[in-house]
Amino acid sequence: MRLLVTGGAGFIGANFVHQTVAQRPDVTITVLDSLTYAGNRASLDPVADKIDFVHGDIADMDLVDELISGVDTVVHFAAESHNDNSLNDPWPFVQTNVVGTFSLLQAVRRYDVRYHHISTDEVYGDLELDDPERFSESTPYNPSSPYSATKASSDLLVRAWTRSFGVRATLSNCSNNYGPYQHVEKFIPRQITNLIDGVRPRLYGEGRNVRDWIHVDDHNSAVWAIIEKGRIGQTYLIGADGEQNNKAVVGMILEAFGRPADDYDAVTDRAGHDLRYAIDSSLLRDELGWTPSYRDFRSGLEATVQWYRDNEAWWRPQKATTEKNYAAQGEATL
Repeated sequence: MRLLVTGGAGFIGANFVHQTVAQRPDVTITVLDSLTYAGNRASLDPVADKIDFVHGDIADMDLVDELISGVDTVVHFAAESHNDNSLNDPWPFVQTNVVGTFSLLQAVRRYDVRYHHISTDEVYGDLELDDPERFSESTPYNPSSPYSATKASSDLLVRAWTRSFGVRATLSNCSNNYGPYQHVEKFIPRQITNLIDGVRPRLYGEGRNVRDWIHVDDHNSAVWAIIEKGRIGQTYLIGADGEQNNKAVVGMILEAFGRPADDYDAVTDRAGHDLRYAIDSSLLRDELGWTPSYRDFRSGLEATVQWYRDNEAWWRPQKATTEKNYAAQGEATL
């Protein structure tokens, strides 16, 4: 298989490339990444001699056309993805998530290339904390931020190109990922790196907001199951039954550092902060036979803490800029 991975220098994409190189030596990989602040070429250093890397933008239609003409399959990870950033400046999210997806769809349509689209559970909005329901493939879209709205828009483009033009596409909407190579602006790595630097964690509001956590390796193994066995036109939700509220996650991180679970500062809540995400991945598990490997969130989180302890050279260059940006926004929160 000749594979094009967009956003392959980002968090989930880089882990996907690592996993693919390790487990599928018959796959030829080209990575396309624009190396914005969230893309890090160093994330691909361990596999640099086993892939082709192209520095470019998915909204560059000529470049995208040239690359897709020479591959069999596209896996589209590239996205602007940080909610706080989307509230401060929505335009890059429209450009990358909507225009960039359009560019890819036009090219895979032209060359009849298999396409898998990576999306998020945030397109569904949120659930009440005491709601017994979870998101499923039939849940109506109800995005609440510019980030989730642009991801919802990209999903709808894929569905339309599949139905109208016969594009051979599948989609997946995943819950919150954690693991190695995640940018330090994100919730878990920011708390970890703050603690490494002797800074107390900061928690929005009461910390009651619930996220459904999945290790990035489990997400990527599910993506491969969909590429190989998924039904064209079908959306699959990817989750590992990892619901935890933010207070509990911070407590586990603190305990991994030998600190009391309540050793954090509460700060003003984020505007429009979604209450709860929860994924029903029954279709993926029943139809494709996928199951997660990381079933114990605490142990996966402890391994992630250790990775950031062991890989300071990777995250340290990002840290000062990230904290400066938060300070410029008048906040030092997550």
